[in-house]
Amino acid sequence: MVEDMNVEVNVYKVGDLVHGKVAKLEEKQVLVDIAGSKQSGIIPISELSSLHIEKTSDAVSVGDEIVAKVKKVEEGENEDEGLLILSKKAVDADRAWEELEKRFTSGEPFDVVVKDIVKGGLVADVGVRGFIPASFVETYFVEDFSDYKGRTLKVKVVELDRAKNRVILSHRAVIEQQQEEQRKQAFQKLQEGQVIEGTVRRITDFGVFVDIGGFDGLVHISQLSHARVAHPSDVVQEGDTLKVKVLSVNEESGRISLSVKEALPGPWENISQKLAPGDVVTGKVKRLVPFGAFVEIFPGVEGLVHISQISNKHIGTPHEVLQEGDEAQVKVLEVNEAEHRISLSMRELMEEPVNEEDYSQYTKQAESTGFQLGEVVGDQLKKLK
Repeated sequence: MVEDMNVEVNVYKVGDLVHGKVAKLEEKQVLVDIAGSKQSGIIPISELSSLHIEKTSDAVSVGDEIVAKVKKVEEGENEDEGLLILSKKAVDADRAWEELEKRFTSGEPFDVVVKDIVKGGLVADVGVRGFIPASFVETYFVEDFSDYKGRTLKVKVVELDRAKNRVILSHRAVIEQQQEEQRKQAFQKLQEGQVIEGTVRRITDFGVFVDIGGFDGLVHISQLSHARVAHPSDVVQEGDTLKVKVLSVNEESGRISLSVKEALPGPWENISQKLAPGDVVTGKVKRLVPFGAFVEIFPGVEGLVHISQISNKHIGTPHEVLQEGDEAQVKVLEVNEAEHRISLSMRELMEEPVNEEDYSQYTKQAESTGFQLGEVVGDQLKKLK
């Protein structure tokens, strides 16, 4: 148990804590002047730090005030004299374990300095040896950790076992906690109907996942465009920046539904400025119905050619003249932007058929009477006039 370090004693024994000042640094040990005692002290290099160090100056400097635990007493001529073998790392470890246990219980993050790079991860001095496994360093794969030495990382204690002297730290856990807090804050700010910008992160057969600030929302394939989309990759690529409208937000499930289509001007918007009665345009037959054909004249904008306006001849069904996918030249009859309705005609672009009579009877009459066909037809025309 750690004793009160403010209590001064003249003669120290094993287990006591002593206050001292570093007097000299040697290759394998440190000489310490002990306050209030004639006893002198040394700290072997192995007792300076919980981490491996090459030289004593890696841990302390001359003049540093330290607290150390007596590990062994080599008696001198008098009782109050002699040499004390001290351990700085023992005191550091006792303090460290108490602090680590508090931090492990609370989950409080704290800063550490990376002291060494070892196989499988990083080592930090937290009063005892703290290990950060490679998979706990970042949220992404790191191939080379060489530039991490000396860096300060904010970590959390994720595993603690004093009996095994095992301390596992995680920088990734801190990042993930920060990301989760940011996600919650961002969720609270998101509102249905809001229009924001995002970046395409992943493309699937059913839609596109868009990063809108640290988390992804889904743009279903049906919400990518006003026109029909066969596959999302036909209209967007990974890395593209998109303007999207928030359709729904479910914080509990973490699902966000987005729409590109809703963030774009509607295909019918200002259509009356693009199209007027009398205009002749070319479109594609999208659907055939018993009463006519729907022709797409702009992406997402279809007009109806009524069956009576398809041909200058009588037809029973549109299929007699048209097939889906056909290109058709049409004349605009009416534009109703408010009701999203356009009336079209193919017939008005066709020449009316000539009303040809059967003149065979007049040919027979000319042959029997000896009159010329022109004369007979001429007489008939005069009658008609």
